[in-house]
Amino acid sequence: MTTSALPEIDPKRTALLAMDFQNGIVAIAPEPDALVERVKGAIADVRAAGGTIGYVRVAFTENDWAEVPETNKTFSAVAAAKMMHHEDDATQIDERIAPGDGDIVVRKIRFGSGSTTDLHQQLRDRGIDTLILSGISTGGVVLSTLIDAADRDYRVFVLTDGVADPHPEVNRVLIDEVFPSRAHLIDTTELRELLKAA
Repeated sequence: MTTSALPEIDPKRTALLAMDFQNGIVAIAPEPDALVERVKGAIADVRAAGGTIGYVRVAFTENDWAEVPETNKTFSAVAAAKMMHHEDDATQIDERIAPGDGDIVVRKIRFGSGSTTDLHQQLRDRGIDTLILSGISTGGVVLSTLIDAADRDYRVFVLTDGVADPHPEVNRVLIDEVFPSRAHLIDTTELRELLKAA
């Protein structure tokens, strides 16, 4: 895709979300080190252009575990196993892309970035209307956040080389068949060009 076919990006109204890049999740991605390095570069590019960086991590307190109903197929199992405690190393953001001063950081307890956090309020408070999504996994946090963000009328970009899924075919189908109707698809090189043109 050529960047001329894409909408312009206003960095001041744009946030790149790095979702679930935490120690206990990064390892499930194919080629995790290369993925983190690409996202690290994208974060640097957005930050240099004056954009916002947002970090999302999944982590639970004891109260969170207690309040997960058995009707929730995924997270009732997480709660029963007492997994992903908010103080555990597994829930800490990968230090290679650690948050900086002024970044948004939220802790979620479901798949999507917004349903159990104040992320959207923080984005609105900063005048953000454009989101660039990166994350692990494509079939989890990325899909859930994309649908929610599209329903909230954000302009959404998915960073195709900044998302990954443990199941490569799931990643391919979502990027090729599902995401194009809801988001603009760009890679890290195209993002850099869009930011330069801003």
